[in-house]
Amino acid sequence: MAHALGGAAAPAVLRNTALDADAVRQARVDLAACFRMAARLGLHEGICNHFSFVVPGRDDLFLVNPYGWAFSEVTASRLLICDFEGNVIAGDGVPEATAFFIHARIHKNVPRAKAAFHTHMPNATALAMTEGPPLLFAGQSALKFLGRTVVDEDYNGLALDTDEGDRIAASIGDADIVFMKNHGVMVVGPTIAEAWDDLYYLERAAEAQRLALSTGRPLKQVRPDIAAKTAAQMREGDRESARLALESVKRILSREEPDFLD
Repeated sequence: MAHALGGAAAPAVLRNTALDADAVRQARVDLAACFRMAARLGLHEGICNHFSFVVPGRDDLFLVNPYGWAFSEVTASRLLICDFEGNVIAGDGVPEATAFFIHARIHKNVPRAKAAFHTHMPNATALAMTEGPPLLFAGQSALKFLGRTVVDEDYNGLALDTDEGDRIAASIGDADIVFMKNHGVMVVGPTIAEAWDDLYYLERAAEAQRLALSTGRPLKQVRPDIAAKTAAQMREGDRESARLALESVKRILSREEPDFLD
C-alpha cells in the first residue's frame, strides 16, 4: 500500500545552513519517541503512516520517517530531513510518497502546523468511515477536541501529487484535527508534544465512543454549555500537560527501548 517517492534526490549533506544542533537533536529524539510509543499502542499501520516536524530554525525543511521502516524501528538518527521539493537533505533513504506529498504541502501551506501526524489508527479511522460527524461529545476525553476538528469529505485515493497535497492542506483550515473520510486522521500542532498528546487522546476518545455505541444504547452527550466550559478548562493546561506526557514517554522508552535515542 505504500509507495517510495519517485525521483527523490540521493541523501546529501545538509547544505549551506546554520542549524541549532541541540534543537535539531532534541526534535529528533522527541519525534522518535512518538514513533516508538505509537507502535506500542497500535496507532500505526505497517510502514504506511508518517509523522513530521519542521526543522527548528528552518521553515523550508522537515523531519520525517524514511520509507520501509516500521514505527518500532525508528531512531532519532534514522529520521530524514527533506525540503519541499522532494530532496533528501540529510539521512539515508527516501520518504514514502504520500508522506512527502501530504506533509510537505501541509508544512508549506499551513505554517502554524509545525508538527503533522498522520495515522490510520483503528478507532479514529473507524469513525472516519461512518456517515455524519465522526466524533460526538459524550465523553470527557472527547471534549478536548471541541471546536478543533474538521471533516475532509473528499477522499480522492492515494496522495501522489502536489495537487492532492494542497487539497488536504486546504481542508485543515483553523482546525487541529482532520478526520479524513474513508482514510484516517491528521493531527497538526505547534510542537511535537502537543501533536502527540492530541493523537493519543483522540484515539482514546474514539475508542470510548466505539465501545459505547457497541452497547446499542443512545449516547448521552454533554450539555453544550458544560462541554464548552470543560473544553476551555482543558485547553488552559494542554501545553504543559503535553510536555510532561512526552517526558514520561521518553523516560519509559529510555528504560525499555533505549535504542530510540540512537
